[in-house]
Amino acid sequence: MVNYYNADFILTATSEPLKNGTVAVGEGGTIMGVYHDESPELEGVNITKLDGIIVPGFINSHCHLELSHLHNKIPQKEGLLSFIKKVINFRKTARSTQATMQKADQQMWENGIVAVADIANTLDSKKVKEASPIYYYTFVELISFEPEKAKDAFRSGAELLEQFSPLHASIAPHAPYSASKELFRYIGKFCGETGSPVTIHNQESEDENKLYRYKSGEFLNFYKELGINIDFFKPQARNSIQSIIPLIPIQQRTMLVHNTYTSLKDIYFILRSGRLVTWCFCPNANLHIENRLPKVEMFQYHDFNITLGTDSLASNDKLCILSELKTLHQNFPNLSLQETINWATINGAKFLGIDTVFGSIEKGKKPGLNLISNVKGLKLSPESKIKKLV
Repeated sequence: MVNYYNADFILTATSEPLKNGTVAVGEGGTIMGVYHDESPELEGVNITKLDGIIVPGFINSHCHLELSHLHNKIPQKEGLLSFIKKVINFRKTARSTQATMQKADQQMWENGIVAVADIANTLDSKKVKEASPIYYYTFVELISFEPEKAKDAFRSGAELLEQFSPLHASIAPHAPYSASKELFRYIGKFCGETGSPVTIHNQESEDENKLYRYKSGEFLNFYKELGINIDFFKPQARNSIQSIIPLIPIQQRTMLVHNTYTSLKDIYFILRSGRLVTWCFCPNANLHIENRLPKVEMFQYHDFNITLGTDSLASNDKLCILSELKTLHQNFPNLSLQETINWATINGAKFLGIDTVFGSIEKGKKPGLNLISNVKGLKLSPESKIKKLV
């Protein structure tokens, strides 16, 4: 059976907006065709008329399912280091249950998310992912800032990665302030050989840049509290991203997440490096933690692959890409919905290497379909809502 859905606009993520368009969906969610209003193929067929914009299923390019139990547990706008300390303390006393992760997974599915790039430090989320209709790519996150512990951290991560089999997974460093150069090299060599993508939390705090530029700032007290001796670390006289990108193989697919304090000089450095960098924004989490957003306009003019993520329920009220889109458009009114829908769909699919199935409304794909209602033409409103069609 083929179902036909008509809407005010269809944003396919690979072509121009189609006004008063219709999309045909067959068994299993396969796209059978996309038609303009006068297409002869629509003659005599039963069409479901909808008010709003049809878009592909969303790709959540950054999430932490394991932190779902921390919803509403961490105060807002206290800064990254305060946030990290509270996550560490909570993890000492409690871990996310299967029920809290299943609830978060169901919330994402109902909010039209069809694929997720998820961060994991344990095996806790595996059963939820195996049972979910959502496609998950798990990044096993490695943490070790002390060079002498890099090899052991890498081995432990590699063992955990094996336990995630047969799910799609790879390993990744947490952030420049929590992974040594030695650990970056181990991960870069492994992912370079396997062709796996890498994701890195990047420049969520100005203190990260202070650490790398001058070996100053609040991270010095943070390491002291954790009992980590950083006598080995020398100031780099440049921001963190400029220091760690050269450690990543040039052909490596790399996604930098958050980028709240990334500068124009950092962007030019990335461009000169010739590396395949995707930039992921998680605007609601950025506001929750640092009360600041990345300078989005700097990134969009350089033809970067830009994606969107929700981060975790520890740093967000809900796991909803439409909510991220609303925040972006409210704060950057010159953005076009056609462009940001690409960030929320096809760009994430390309980074994960799943764009032959997900990410765009094209014949033969199974991307999922969402309806965004309460819109004004091709503009979101505060009342815009998401409904999963397929």
